[in-house]
Amino acid sequence: MKVKMITLGCKVNQYESQAMLRELADHGWELAAENESADVSVINSCAVTQVSEQKAVKLIHRLRREDPHTVIVLTGCMAQAFPEVSGKLPEVDVLLGNKHRKSLLPTLERYFAEKKRFTLVEEYARRDEYESLFVNDFVNRTRAFLKIEDGCNRFCSYCIIPYARGRVRSCTLEDIEKGVKAFAGNGYKEVVIIGINLSSFGSDNGLTFADAVRTACESADVRIRLGSLEPESMDAETLRLFAQYQNFCPQFHLSLQSGCNATLRRMNRHYTAEEYAQIVQNIRRVFDNPAITTDVMVGFAGETEEEFLQSVAFVEQIGFAKVHIFPYSRRPGTAADKYPDQLSPAVKKERAARMAAAAEKSAGAFMQSQLGRTEEVLIETRNKNGLYEGYTMNYTLVYVEADDSLVGEIVSVRLTEAHEDHCIGVLAEKRETK
Repeated sequence: MKVKMITLGCKVNQYESQAMLRELADHGWELAAENESADVSVINSCAVTQVSEQKAVKLIHRLRREDPHTVIVLTGCMAQAFPEVSGKLPEVDVLLGNKHRKSLLPTLERYFAEKKRFTLVEEYARRDEYESLFVNDFVNRTRAFLKIEDGCNRFCSYCIIPYARGRVRSCTLEDIEKGVKAFAGNGYKEVVIIGINLSSFGSDNGLTFADAVRTACESADVRIRLGSLEPESMDAETLRLFAQYQNFCPQFHLSLQSGCNATLRRMNRHYTAEEYAQIVQNIRRVFDNPAITTDVMVGFAGETEEEFLQSVAFVEQIGFAKVHIFPYSRRPGTAADKYPDQLSPAVKKERAARMAAAAEKSAGAFMQSQLGRTEEVLIETRNKNGLYEGYTMNYTLVYVEADDSLVGEIVSVRLTEAHEDHCIGVLAEKRETK
């Protein structure tokens, strides 16, 4: 049997897709080539925005046209959060919620035996246990992702994820050690620690996020990078602990959403712009040459021009290395969907462009600040210009002349040119690895 696994959305989805692939492979299934017909096509969906939902729907329609006989499985956050919408897609043969990833294989066996549509979606409960999924390899990827947490308790007013993922659930420290060691044993030089609300790790089982990072850093001689974080979890003591480890990557993706306090309150975010700025100051005090990256939402319900300009000014003030900008997307079932003063798509688009201009200046200044440094770069791929691309410890994208033998290796690179979103460098000396 051959399967296609198509993943939309976040790194957590990518990890879970790998776990499902591994389960199928252990039972003799093979991964279909890109243009090859598959017995089963699994779409691991996202539900963060309407755009992500529309992508999944279009993909389902295209799959059915191009491969009429494939069994289409829709799983992930769209299937979990909006089963009533997903259930109306006639092309979908199996609808599998987020609580039942481990049921993929037996559900497919039932489908082939009975030849009838299956829907397996169950709402999350408060005391659900963490679903332990083991992954030790990522197909065609140089960096590995290790999921350690699922769920979110925050209920930001715009976000559907607590309904798609349930409450916070954490893995054990033993799972973290096992995962990092497995990736290191398979030759990975960097492991990215990920979760739905990563910094809430341990709030359900008496541990702390610091415990998780300590365990990861001490498990193997690989670089440890953090996924997206809620900013208020980064207190000074935690930051000093992270800084003790030479294999800890000083890149902090601190989700901002808005630099305006009034907007943050309507979003039900749990910090102020001033508190966020203090956390960034603490990071820069503790670490040498860290990078601060973020997400910013524009056009949230009720956002005035004055509030938007406050957010732009805050982005300029912080000096982010990179900003992911996205317009607010209404999601049924969230508090903000019922807020008054919803903005038009045209206003959202115009504000996104203005925010992007500010973010580009900030990113350019950060790239300039990296010039002349010699940094360790994990070489990942060759680009269309014939140069090889990789990332430094602080996640600066670097282009360098190299060769295929260095893909997946960490090399020393001196940064000689700065561009809007990357630096160009020259090889110094190869890093010795254990």
